[in-house]
Amino acid sequence: MIDFEIPADAKEVRERVRKFVQDECIPAEQQLESRPYKEVLGELRTKARAQGLWCPFIPPEYGGMGLGPLANALVQMELGESYLGALALNTQGPDDATMLTLLVHGTDFQKEKFLKPLLNGEKRVCYSMTEKAAGADATGMQTRAVRDGDNWLINGEKWFSSAASVADIALIMAKTDPDAPRHQQFSTFLVELPNPGYQIQRNIRTMAGESRLGEMLGGGHAEILIKDLVVPNENVLGGEGQGFNMGQHRLAYGRLRHGMHNVAMAQRALDMAAKRVLERSTFGKPLSERQGVQWMLADCASELYMARLMLLHIAYKAEKGLDLRQENSIAKVFLAHMVHKVVDTAIQLHGALGYSEDTPLARWYTSIRSQRLVDGPDEVHRWTVGRNVLKAYKEHGTTALAAGGDLL
Repeated sequence: MIDFEIPADAKEVRERVRKFVQDECIPAEQQLESRPYKEVLGELRTKARAQGLWCPFIPPEYGGMGLGPLANALVQMELGESYLGALALNTQGPDDATMLTLLVHGTDFQKEKFLKPLLNGEKRVCYSMTEKAAGADATGMQTRAVRDGDNWLINGEKWFSSAASVADIALIMAKTDPDAPRHQQFSTFLVELPNPGYQIQRNIRTMAGESRLGEMLGGGHAEILIKDLVVPNENVLGGEGQGFNMGQHRLAYGRLRHGMHNVAMAQRALDMAAKRVLERSTFGKPLSERQGVQWMLADCASELYMARLMLLHIAYKAEKGLDLRQENSIAKVFLAHMVHKVVDTAIQLHGALGYSEDTPLARWYTSIRSQRLVDGPDEVHRWTVGRNVLKAYKEHGTTALAAGGDLL
């Protein structure tokens, strides 16, 4: 028998998080217009911690909730309904993925110095990997780190380092051995900020627009000049030559977290659309009675259903310690398009109101376009998935194992 029953403890924590998001986070969004951001977030975090809602996937011995992949997925699918949700529980990107990597690969020294303040919500971290010249191919990066006694000297440029302007710590990937095999040429370094060798040139303007709130919430996406940056060898994360592996470790979780939050955002957008068409009439007839409108809602519901099933299957594989790379790439692409389609439909059904900034839909619409670029663009994931389809056929005489066939 295939059992889709969610365990009682996972249901309970999902309900608690859902209530917190609806009762606390969404109303707090309105307060940001008249009160300091840090004050509003501080109050939310105090309330969250008092309810035992903090760092969902972090083990209890490190101060977290200790949730497994399934329960965490359910929680993240609630948190994404508010842009304060993840921040309130200290599980926001890009910090969360780096916390996870430090937890798994950090030394005792690194956990005490860097992980502990992140887990306490005292500091934030950014990840400087992407470069203009390399783009989606991380192995093409040019930033170099050269050993100098007990230290490393790093020089180079980074591009689109999210949250750098609000970060207290940077995780930097640099080439340490150009003669090693391609995926073993890189190492990652933990750096305290501010540091004169890590210079933020600017926050890159994007189609999402600029706002004071956006700066505070996420810190924007920075262009960085790294010049004669001195880093102690004890700050190398995961060992020399393991930078690419470290990057894939944190990006794998980041892709899933984006997807979980996309489901939540799409659900809130569909709820808003349903409310709008039930309240509005055109040409003497409720908008909700128009068959074309019902079809639009049906398409959105179908997309959300498929999205949820994808994430739950991936969570199941993660719980069992199974290889989920193929499914992760498939879901990453699908979920990015899903949220765009649902939010776009919600805007259409709201008419001019949806295009205005009187609802959050317009802001969501411009921000989610990045989902098809960050953590690997669509084309790279589709390329990988397609190669795996061919590999499966060559090895097994069927493509089923590359297309969810292990479900059967």
